[in-house]
Amino acid sequence: MSEQTQQRGTSPARRVVVVGAGMAGVQTAVALREQGFAGTVTLIGAEPHQPYDRPPLSKAVLLGKAEGSAFDVDFEALGIELQLGREVSGLRPADHELDTATGPVPYDVLVIATGAEPIRLPGAEGVPGVHLLRTLDDAERLRPVLAQQHDIVVVGAGWIGAEFATAAREAGCAVTVVEAADRPLAGALPAEVAAPMTAWYADSGTTLRTHARVERVEPGTVVLDDGTEIPAGAVVVGIGARPATAWLQGSGIELGAQHGEVVADDHLRASAPDVYAVGDCASFPSGRYGQRLLVHHWDNALQGPRTVAANILGEAPERYDPVPYFWSEQFGRFVQYAGDHAFADTTLWRGDPAGAAWSVCWLRDSRLIALLAVGRPRDLAQGRRLIDAGTPMDPALLRDPSRPLKAATA
Repeated sequence: MSEQTQQRGTSPARRVVVVGAGMAGVQTAVALREQGFAGTVTLIGAEPHQPYDRPPLSKAVLLGKAEGSAFDVDFEALGIELQLGREVSGLRPADHELDTATGPVPYDVLVIATGAEPIRLPGAEGVPGVHLLRTLDDAERLRPVLAQQHDIVVVGAGWIGAEFATAAREAGCAVTVVEAADRPLAGALPAEVAAPMTAWYADSGTTLRTHARVERVEPGTVVLDDGTEIPAGAVVVGIGARPATAWLQGSGIELGAQHGEVVADDHLRASAPDVYAVGDCASFPSGRYGQRLLVHHWDNALQGPRTVAANILGEAPERYDPVPYFWSEQFGRFVQYAGDHAFADTTLWRGDPAGAAWSVCWLRDSRLIALLAVGRPRDLAQGRRLIDAGTPMDPALLRDPSRPLKAATA
């Protein structure tokens, strides 16, 4: 730790600048005030809109049930300065300055919260009718497409693809989802767990085509690599997201070799003095799972800022090692996941996956490390606490879906 950083740890920094006005950025600014930070807090956002929450974009906003999803935060009352529609282009840690088109921005402490940006479909740039769904503007462009009930092709059967397909079917659109892998959620869940979800598409009237790679997109048509042509009044691309950190290239901030995220430590500090990173753009080492985690979900953007704020104040440094959690609403089902199943040695099912409500539990050394719950929110709530506590479980009791998870301990 630098002498400069040590000095600032004993007295609150005068200027905290947060780059990124999504959930992680907003919550960092709010947490600083809630925890008693009295210095200047500036929140910089690239979009011109009042800071907003993203999950409603694929649901209420998209279907016209809500005009927006602005955070219910009185920034003026909290003394948080908003600089919206201002894009940050670079960082000079040695000078404690950010670069923008309208001039440099000095900071004493910087928080990087720029989130993630969608991966674009190669060759589809500039083709009319091709859409992404990440921003409020994206949702506004897609809303009339759904209202006009176009034939829609969704590229990618991940979480966002399934959620958009659900909304499009609710709007009365004919929907085809094309997925290069052999199943939905191939990058997120094991084959045997994702397999039951395949039927959800047909049940909703959505056509799912697996082993289907897009060769090219033409106006009104998606052409697959086997020559199949699928009519498409609109194409929505949902093939993943990557950390929005290109602006940090050349800054000296350590970025992950595979995903390009900010490599943070267990206090969410980046590799330069007085710089923190939080949310979708940062990975952190998990002592719980013995690996570095990069979590692209809303709960991580909600929880991490509290740790960042506490560490900026410096009174009682906190380590960040949460139980990852996310949820998805798709095809009439509420899907929740907690933990990380990557190093499980045992997989147990609770309930019939052909039914409306079931769960999957992953264990390591008889301890619950991850859980997927479909229509079983109580399993998720109890399982999350059991994962956090590292409680030994009794596999025989755990398999009984009528028994509460908390009563299945060893």
